[in-house]
Amino acid sequence: MSAEHEGAPIAARVRRLEKALIDAGLTTDEELDSILESFLAGAKPMNGARLIARAWIDDEFRRRLLSDAGSAVEEMALPSLSALRVIENTAVVHNVVVCTLCSCYPVGLLGPSPSWYKSDAYRSRVVREPRAVLAEFGLELDPDVRIRVWDASAEERYLVLPQRPAGTPALSENELAALVTRAGMIGTAAV
Repeated sequence: MSAEHEGAPIAARVRRLEKALIDAGLTTDEELDSILESFLAGAKPMNGARLIARAWIDDEFRRRLLSDAGSAVEEMALPSLSALRVIENTAVVHNVVVCTLCSCYPVGLLGPSPSWYKSDAYRSRVVREPRAVLAEFGLELDPDVRIRVWDASAEERYLVLPQRPAGTPALSENELAALVTRAGMIGTAAV
């Protein structure tokens, strides 16, 4: 980071970048606003819930989602996310996502991040004492369940594939999607 940018508020740095792009004739304020509005309009937790529900009912899709999340996201015509990795909860492993450096987060699938996700307390504590933090969210895991904490970055963002709830074999994909929460896809809640 150059000395000119050090300590500058992020919004001011972003605006300088936008201005440079506009001055170079690469875009306009209107185009940037339109892109942002379009992105945020498609950024909803229901997008991720649709992915999860499809994975619960379609084993082939689940395998593709776990091996190449970007392709699976595109297959469902959802907002494209680079560097997405989906991690699956099982009976013996529970996954939880954090970004200790910033707030790297798959906005297109989960909508805007919750304030607690960006808080220093969550970001530092979930790495050191994940079981205690999850208990504070109301998620009490069996002591035999191993907890894996995934630290997101700009190079790799994570989405948790929660376990399918028991007693749901007769539910449709839409009914299953309605059960999925943003917290479940971050790993701070069970579905």
